[in-house]
Amino acid sequence: MQNSIPCTYMRAGTSKGPFLDLRDLPQDSEERNQALLRIMGSPDNRQIDGIGGATPTTSKVVMVQPSTRPGIDVDYLFAQVFIDKPIVDTKPTCGNMMSGVAPFAIEKGWVQARHPETTVKIYNINTDSTIEMVVQTPNGGVNYTDGDFVIDGVQGTGAPILMRLSGIAGGATGELFPTGNRRDVIDGIEVSIVDAGNLLMLLKAEALGLNGTEGKAYFEGNKAFMAKIEALRLKAGRMAGLGDVSESVLPRISILSPPRNGGTIKSQYFTPHTFHPTHAVSGAICIGTATKAAETVASEIAHLSESSTKDIVVEHVAGKIPVKIEVAGSGADFEVIHASSWRTARKLMEGRVFF
Repeated sequence: MQNSIPCTYMRAGTSKGPFLDLRDLPQDSEERNQALLRIMGSPDNRQIDGIGGATPTTSKVVMVQPSTRPGIDVDYLFAQVFIDKPIVDTKPTCGNMMSGVAPFAIEKGWVQARHPETTVKIYNINTDSTIEMVVQTPNGGVNYTDGDFVIDGVQGTGAPILMRLSGIAGGATGELFPTGNRRDVIDGIEVSIVDAGNLLMLLKAEALGLNGTEGKAYFEGNKAFMAKIEALRLKAGRMAGLGDVSESVLPRISILSPPRNGGTIKSQYFTPHTFHPTHAVSGAICIGTATKAAETVASEIAHLSESSTKDIVVEHVAGKIPVKIEVAGSGADFEVIHASSWRTARKLMEGRVFF
């Protein structure tokens, strides 16, 4: 006999997937993972026996529950469900899917909506950090589509959702620069391993023989290149203290180059085994942080000072993503205070999901 639980299916940022009440799932993590694999239809390249979309950006799950933490409204747990392997990874977070958490919580009645906007305070279980989100709620209802805000990678316009993140440094490893260095050398290639919002291995395109304009077709058709950066990633994971990361999506990969369309820096982003069709918000926050930290490969390209308050615009294959990074100190005293970005979201369906 199949089990079923309430489910809301949402597009959040440039990703989409089911939003679930964490309390409806098994409390044992392994049993919960098995339920999520069934729900999404993994492992199977088509995810035909589940509701996964058969791409990394549509094989994601958000789990939320009312929080008992002082000053926090809800707890949020993100899961990246592998498509072709029976793996559920809850080590990373997802800034795109995060943008749907506050609307979901308001719709559930866990947070009282106020006119004209509602602030929701969220604890991110994945990264032990907090997020303050501001959602437009005219007359006490969530506004998803009535607005002129545009995010590249999503058609049309919508109501902007502000996300303001605190405590983002070291969410995966405990340190902003987990190797103790702002720049390391792996197999003769300079990299920066940075843990801010998400854990990334940053590389310069020119160091890999690229110009920064390569797209999906290039990477999908170049297995030797993908094997090369995966080998670098595995070594970066060990250097960051994570051990064997062959069955984890962390660290993720960003190949950086100079901006071409008025932005601060350009990123070719990997999830990590496939080329991202747009860009992760958490990845943009990490890159934005690195642009402000002297001696990283990102700061060498962006030419920002550690004290700069300029908004950072990360260019990607589908357009741009703006982030605002507030830092303090310099050198050994450098720290990230807040990071902000804006997304849109839309509720697509609600009902029950069977597994």
